[in-house]
Amino acid sequence: MGSYFEIRLGSTTPGAVELATRALDLVDRLEAQLTVYSEDSEVSRLNRTAHLGPVAVEPGLFGLLEQATELSRSTGGAYDVTSGALSEAWGFVRGPKRVPSPEALAEARSRTGWRHLRLDRGARAATFDVEGLRINLGSIGKGYAIDRAADVIRGHWLPTSALVHGGQSSLFALGSPPGRFGGRWEIALRNPFAPENPLGVLRLRNRALGTSGAAFQRFEVDGRSYGHILDPRLGVPADGPASVTVLAPTSAEADALSSALFLLGAEGARALVARRPEIGVVIVEEGAADRSCRVTTFGLNEDDFTAA
Repeated sequence: MGSYFEIRLGSTTPGAVELATRALDLVDRLEAQLTVYSEDSEVSRLNRTAHLGPVAVEPGLFGLLEQATELSRSTGGAYDVTSGALSEAWGFVRGPKRVPSPEALAEARSRTGWRHLRLDRGARAATFDVEGLRINLGSIGKGYAIDRAADVIRGHWLPTSALVHGGQSSLFALGSPPGRFGGRWEIALRNPFAPENPLGVLRLRNRALGTSGAAFQRFEVDGRSYGHILDPRLGVPADGPASVTVLAPTSAEADALSSALFLLGAEGARALVARRPEIGVVIVEEGAADRSCRVTTFGLNEDDFTAA
């Protein structure tokens, strides 16, 4: 996941320190399970061996893989949890960042595709159809860890509200802010071109937020700039809006869908919201004037979002 996590609780919450510590300890355990940067993680072991035959998977991880494959199906492959070979080819995993040769890219693409991941719910096992398939949970694992941390807080003996952050791009707003019964947490919508000037305020209660964008994570080769968000259908970094923010019932879903909609754009967002009214989307694009932005929303009302 490679992110810092933060939990905000009311100052008068009984047992707040112990509660936050338990939630963050769980995040640490999930990092050890999901990371591809450790050869001992469960995901790394799965990547090494699942082409040989079915591999038993821990229940939580199995549920996450099921959710990931369903998101791949519903987005036409714009989100793909098996795109790890592509990330490695471009140097986004261990570096250095680079433009792969056509041969290396073709080889990585042959080892990518969510349909090559077979899940057996009865045996709770995973199998790969091709050797060298690489699961990489970077675009959904952080949200999953946030959801699990929120579950710990939900299980507290006293109903407790909280704001659970993962880095600067993912969060879950549990309940109402302390002292504001029935209210919503207020989250500033970041301006990718002028961070000191937020574009508006999003309001959340029992809802997740995930943001994707390539404006600040790029590298250049021979004068051409490449963003870090790969299109798994083509195997290359994608051009897209400055940022896409998704509001969803879970952080895992918000994170994955924000990446997919970065590729699918406004038409994809409109179609998704028509099918899923519980989803909200904010797309930020560069405006005509210097440091200006164009903001488009789908599935949000005045209670959800107020532009600056």
